[in-house]
Amino acid sequence: MRRLGLLIPSSNVVLEPLAATRSDLRVHFTRLGVLDVKLDSDSRAQFAMDKQVAAAKLLCDAKVETIVWGGTSASWLGIEHDEEFVRRVEAESGVPTTTTVLEINRRLATQGAKRIGIVTPYTAEVAEQINRNYASLGYEIAAWRHDGGDLSNDFAKIPAETIQEMILDVARNDVDAVIVMCTNVAAADLAKHLQSRLGIPIIDSAAATLDLPDLVTSK
Repeated sequence: MRRLGLLIPSSNVVLEPLAATRSDLRVHFTRLGVLDVKLDSDSRAQFAMDKQVAAAKLLCDAKVETIVWGGTSASWLGIEHDEEFVRRVEAESGVPTTTTVLEINRRLATQGAKRIGIVTPYTAEVAEQINRNYASLGYEIAAWRHDGGDLSNDFAKIPAETIQEMILDVARNDVDAVIVMCTNVAAADLAKHLQSRLGIPIIDSAAATLDLPDLVTSK
């Protein structure tokens, strides 16, 4: 059984119940103070690198085999944020480390997806920044939908019907894959169902956080 150390936003209420359904994982959690998602300096400061790395390193006390940042902040802050986080944590702890966004991108690369749809709970401003960041990585953003929120607690309250409608809306645009970008959106089961129904990858952020390849797990 894998011993996974998961750093999650303090307001996240989706990942722990989802992890509890996984009989193949023993997951140990710690939290980083995150209450909102905006582009202003106060909101960005929640993800200050020194603070995030220090929180992650607490997981080493539980002798975990892998450390994962279970948040999607790099989607709007920039992928280099997660890359630096991984470099720092691995250098300072010696524990294999990854992040939700890096795992999402790994899946896109594995599937050869270039034309993508993105669903988020965020404001238009944040969603548009995510689109720009993914475009800079070489992806074509064929369609996107956002729910318009900025308080993390509200993301977990979005009804399944709303999430489904957003996924179906972007999937109509001849996409190679759809991303549900936020680990505090309860979409794992829905994504699995719609992937089977639509025949295209529906990448749920929370599920991607837990479905790790062997290469990021200590032996």
